[in-house]
Formats: sequence, C-alpha cells, structure tokens
Amino acid sequence: MQLLFSYGTLQQENVQLANFGRTLFGYKDSLPQYVVNQLRITDPRVLRESGKEFHPILQYTGKFSDEVTGTVFELTENEIAHADDYEVDDYNRVRATLKSGRCCWIYAAAH
Repeated sequence: MQLLFSYGTLQQENVQLANFGRTLFGYKDSLPQYVVNQLRITDPRVLRESGKEFHPILQYTGKFSDEVTGTVFELTENEIAHADDYEVDDYNRVRATLKSGRCCWIYAAAH
C-alpha cells in the first residue's frame, strides 16, 4: 500500500467513488513547509467529478511556520495510477514527509 496525503478534492466521497470505486478511510496529518493556493481547472472530466472550478494546489515555501492540514489515505499501486490520471498537468506527484514523520506521496505545484 502507498500513502497519499490529500488536502483537496480527493477527500470528497464523490471523487473517491469516481476514481477508486470505493470510499477511502484516512487519518488526519499535516504537511510542513507548504501553503495552499488555488488553481482554475478547465479539464471537463475533473470539473464533472469534483463539481469545482477552483482546486487547491500545494506550493512549497520552505518555511517551518507554514503548514497544510489534510488526510492520509492508503492506496494500492493501481489506485495511485488512477489518482495520477485525475490530477491535471499543473500537479506533480512527489514524496514528502508529514508532521507525523510518515513519508507519503503529495500532489504539489508542478512549477
């Protein structure tokens, strides 16, 4: 299983059902040295599944005073691939260390 930190639409039940075919169980954690900005989504599939034109996007700051709260989910390799398909090109999946010390995947700003 892979750990994925979600701070946005992947926490929505309707998005989980559309992408993974199940509702995910997760636990709260936080990601230091990041803030959340907004990204306008134009991809029709993502708009339809999320129901939102603006999605949050992580931006690395390097400041220990910055922190983003979210939910950690356990996903299979196949489910991670589905999450990759859902995220638009403005997001990049990278490894990060959470406040708890756990290492996980995050979707952060690609630029």
